[in-house]
Amino acid sequence: MLQSISVKIWRDVLLSFRTIRKVSPQRSLCKIGAGGISDAETIYALSSGHGRCGVAVVRVSGPASSTALQNMAGLTDSLPPPRTALLRRIINPGSKELLDRGLILWFPGPHSFTGEDSAEFHIHGGPAVVTAVLQALGSLPGVRPAEAGEFTRRAFHAGKLGLTEVEGLGDLIHGETEAQRRQALRQMSGELGHLYQDWSRRLKHCLAHVEAFIDFSEDELIEEGVLNQVDSSVLELQEEMEKHLKDERRGERLRSGVHVVIAGATNAGKSSLLNTLCQRPAAIVSPIAGTTRDVVETSLDIGGFPVVLSDTAGLRDSPDSVEREGVRRARERVEQADLTLAVVDFTQLPSDAHLAPAFLRSYLGSVLPKQGLSERCLLVLNKTDLVPAEQRERTERELRQTAGLAPVCFISCHNNSGLEDFLALLHSHVKTLCGDPLAGAPSLTQARHRAHLQQCGRALAQYHQYRDMDLALAAEGVRLALTSLGRITGRVGAEEILDIIFRDFCIGK
Repeated sequence: MLQSISVKIWRDVLLSFRTIRKVSPQRSLCKIGAGGISDAETIYALSSGHGRCGVAVVRVSGPASSTALQNMAGLTDSLPPPRTALLRRIINPGSKELLDRGLILWFPGPHSFTGEDSAEFHIHGGPAVVTAVLQALGSLPGVRPAEAGEFTRRAFHAGKLGLTEVEGLGDLIHGETEAQRRQALRQMSGELGHLYQDWSRRLKHCLAHVEAFIDFSEDELIEEGVLNQVDSSVLELQEEMEKHLKDERRGERLRSGVHVVIAGATNAGKSSLLNTLCQRPAAIVSPIAGTTRDVVETSLDIGGFPVVLSDTAGLRDSPDSVEREGVRRARERVEQADLTLAVVDFTQLPSDAHLAPAFLRSYLGSVLPKQGLSERCLLVLNKTDLVPAEQRERTERELRQTAGLAPVCFISCHNNSGLEDFLALLHSHVKTLCGDPLAGAPSLTQARHRAHLQQCGRALAQYHQYRDMDLALAAEGVRLALTSLGRITGRVGAEEILDIIFRDFCIGK
């Protein structure tokens, strides 16, 4: 008898505090009306890239997909076998004019990307063909063009993808480097989402125990030590989250690119280095000091890692107000940089090699005004072609024996000497800043994830703060922590963030 009462109590508690929003797989579907077309809207879009190409893919999703496929492909008897490509004549349903010959595929729901009935037309990728097919689809009743990210949004509502998986898919679409591809695929596979869902599951368990203790401890139906178990679980979760947050923003840096800033005195060869690295005349090069007055930015792929490279104004005092603004922006970029390339004109170094370390320390002090930034800096000694080989060798030996100085590279943007060693060192630092996307636990990739996890940590601290004072307030802390985690996975209070995430998707995805 007591056992059945206890089971009922716990069931009621769990049902009362179920904060994870369950999304019905049928949410984005609806019944077929009398006219044969669903009350819900069926969407279509070009899912492959725009512009001329060999093959273009047009995707249709929604309850009228079968009707659209039959009308466009001239199918009178039945639909094609699921997930089987058929070569058909693609026609305009109204005029019966031949638009193209291509492959058609049928994906009945729920076994499709969106969870709805879906169809695809693989047609020739000429602009005229694509336009004609899209216009023909738009002429069908109940069918409209898709909005940006709408296919993926429907997949999310159908439970096909979690929110972190959706974000991984978006990163995969926008990824430009090999490391970005690896990180996006790992997130899209659900590994990051599974981590957060496991934390949510454990928090729900803690919340249920606390609420049960509040409601039923006086009836002596709750066993001894329940709150002690909750204390241990909450503390363990806090430690795991803190460790997860202490990743030095590697995942976010890999997603958006490592910010590398070229800085230094005027006429040191900063713009020449930028042009050499991006292999095009991105910045104006001139012997006149102060040519670069604004930040010139370009994106690079350094050994599979994304780099946002910025050339900045030469650092000097100037009576020119425009140049002073350029110098201010340069110093601002240096402070924000993940890595600074401090470019030095080798011809300005003392001829006595023993004086070179002191000169470079002073130079770094003028480029990196804040202490500690030298750890994120490479010294690039440019114009080695203008210095006698013997002087260069003496300077190189002296700097190798000097401790506490930033790593030094010797290059010439004029003849590209030393460039290979410089790129190897740059790649090593960029790789360290990004980390290996496939090693260890999955990394944070979004600023919003970090913000919600920090909120979660503060909420769990509230539990400890009020645990012995007011257990109801302590329970509220656990509930707020659970809500913060749910905002990451899309299971709790996700509506206000969905538009932000899905609007960045391309049309047709």
